[in-house]
Amino acid sequence: MTLLETRGLTMHFPLHGGFLGRNRGFVKAVDGVDLSIKAGRTLGLVGESGCGKTTLGRCIVRAYEPTSGSIMFDGVDLAPLSEKQLKPYRAQVRLIFQDPHSSLDPRKTLRDIIAEPLRVQESGSRDEIDDKVAALLRRVGLRAEYAHRYPHAFSGGERQRVVIARALATEPRLVVADEAVSALDVSVRAQILNLLRDLQEESGLTYLFVSHDLGIVEHVADDVAVMYVGKLVESASTEELYSKPLHPYTEALLSAVPDPDPASRGQRERIKLLGEIADPSKVPAGCPFHPRCGYAEARCATEVPQLREIGGRKVACHLAEQLDLKGVLTATTAP
Repeated sequence: MTLLETRGLTMHFPLHGGFLGRNRGFVKAVDGVDLSIKAGRTLGLVGESGCGKTTLGRCIVRAYEPTSGSIMFDGVDLAPLSEKQLKPYRAQVRLIFQDPHSSLDPRKTLRDIIAEPLRVQESGSRDEIDDKVAALLRRVGLRAEYAHRYPHAFSGGERQRVVIARALATEPRLVVADEAVSALDVSVRAQILNLLRDLQEESGLTYLFVSHDLGIVEHVADDVAVMYVGKLVESASTEELYSKPLHPYTEALLSAVPDPDPASRGQRERIKLLGEIADPSKVPAGCPFHPRCGYAEARCATEVPQLREIGGRKVACHLAEQLDLKGVLTATTAP
């Protein structure tokens, strides 16, 4: 069953400048994205910094009001809803922030931080909330007596466990994890990823896992969607995408994934993309990726490729059927 589906989702930010602050155009952070996530699965959303993946995640949790398009959550379009109408859905769709140091109020105890969404949703008496906070702390691997301590007393990994506990307080069905482990030490990342996996198995959670690290996404996601300059350029199951990418941008991203096998390191050639990611306020004509693509032809500079289905997968590339692109063959993705 599909839990979340976006259709034509767009988030354009106006650019103001000059003496009178006139509108000089728009930053097309998210530009007509069609995306779907099945219940109980993890969708990895990947791309370079500036591709729009964080903005897309924040549109889905309705931290932003999208410019256009729909966000269908369990059959209800969240995009046009007012703040009052969104209240019951804010309990079901939650966000895990990237940086546990800046996302926790240093003046509040863990009890107050975790209880905040429960108070907003008016979920029980003070004693009931205290009991739930204690249970949530234990659920994420922390002691219940920590509830009366402040964030500064904890390490980065422990703070992220608090952030996760806060996100789970309202028993959500969909959790958007925005670079949930990128600010953590490498030694702590595996612990948090294992915790997220265990919580998913316990509660049947659905994750949108936003990350620039394809090495991590390979091991946590069931399906992967690739974004470039506000648009979805490819989506497939993790095994299919990592074994046989169909878009040149995906191939370039995969070429940077470290090889876990010491015996074969150095055999894969990394693809170095020319230039920088396109400016979302000045998107190139035709395919947005064509100025950096080593396979581009004349039509790529003038004709925008549509996201289309090929063998049950989706890709936005004119040459998808012609190219023989290299993936990352590992023990988990080898055919």
